[in-house]
Amino acid sequence: MGTSEMLAPRTIVMATGPEGGAYSEVAARYRDSLERRGLKLRLRATEGDAENLALLRDRRSGVAAALLQSGMTRAERSPDLASLGTVFYEPLWLFRASAAAAGGLEGLAGKRVAAGGEGSGTRAAVLELLSVAGVDPRSIRFVPLPPPAAAEALLRREIDAMLIVASWDSPVVRRLVASAGIEVEGIRRADAYVALAPGFEKLSLPMGVGDMANNRPSHDTTLLGLKVSLVVREDLNAAVQYLLLEAASEVHAPAGLFQKAGQFPAAEGADLPLSAEARRFYRSGRPFLQRYLPYWVAVVAERLLLALLPVVGLLIPLVRVLPAVYSGMVRRRIVRLYGELKVLEAELEVRRPGEPVGDLCERLDALESRAGHLRVPLRFAHLPYTLRQHIELVREKAAARAQPEGAIAGGAPPR
Repeated sequence: MGTSEMLAPRTIVMATGPEGGAYSEVAARYRDSLERRGLKLRLRATEGDAENLALLRDRRSGVAAALLQSGMTRAERSPDLASLGTVFYEPLWLFRASAAAAGGLEGLAGKRVAAGGEGSGTRAAVLELLSVAGVDPRSIRFVPLPPPAAAEALLRREIDAMLIVASWDSPVVRRLVASAGIEVEGIRRADAYVALAPGFEKLSLPMGVGDMANNRPSHDTTLLGLKVSLVVREDLNAAVQYLLLEAASEVHAPAGLFQKAGQFPAAEGADLPLSAEARRFYRSGRPFLQRYLPYWVAVVAERLLLALLPVVGLLIPLVRVLPAVYSGMVRRRIVRLYGELKVLEAELEVRRPGEPVGDLCERLDALESRAGHLRVPLRFAHLPYTLRQHIELVREKAAARAQPEGAIAGGAPPR
């Protein structure tokens, strides 16, 4: 296992969308959360979802994570990407000057409309809804302005309407909702749009939520929204994915205008399948070691444990077998000496009474000395003592055999 595989990255890059936008605000909160956990998050501003997706697909870009609204891609078009779950709703806002004629999306024909730049998430969402509504986008005079500039143009009546896909926390959205002379236009036939464009959700903006004192907006408003997913490259280090999920839980779990507490992050892949790490996270949380160790230390420890598992698998049977093997080795040493004692006893049996047995006694003494010098564990200590008792029995038998035939046991040999 190489060093690069053992060590987790200390820094990753996240594509954020335009500076000052909702994605940028959320990514900054991710950065603060991850830095407390030991991971540095570098933010890369982009033109929006389309560029975020392109950077994620390009391995050479260095971008490892990004926020993407639903409908931007599919698993078959982006096989190297995976979702860490949906993290918040992003409504599609339609702002008009209050004097301008309302008419929903169908009433935009012939109007000057700011709806993001070419390839932006806002433009993609608007074009999809116009297609559902049967409106030819060529009938609309699109003005390619970034959100802050588009808001200024609407306030100065330089454009007739502005469409933006952004969260409630977007400074541009909050400013326009509270501005006198600007109306948030609801989406008529929202249920039909949701049925025909399943990537959208029906949301409700309460009356007065933007400015209670001036009752902005002046009535409950129905919006369409898209789910935003936290997307990563599928080969992103598993520990980093867990940290991103922890940060997402911290940032998105509180209740919001369009969500209940704990609703996000959610274990669902809007367009891309959940990564294996995300599925484990939603099922059982972060891995045990990552809960108590700095994440990069936990990664090394987990890798080492994985490398040691085969060794441990071999050691467990050995630990069970080794005591029995050692016991057998000790017993074989004792049995070998018993074998020599048996040979001596057999030789003694063939000696005639009165025949000298001095040579056998010398061999018995040597055998007894070897038995006395055996080093064995305490639980086998009785075996050498038993062997020496048996050697003594053979020695007594040899002494008896050395007496002349007919001698009285215990008395002096006959003269």
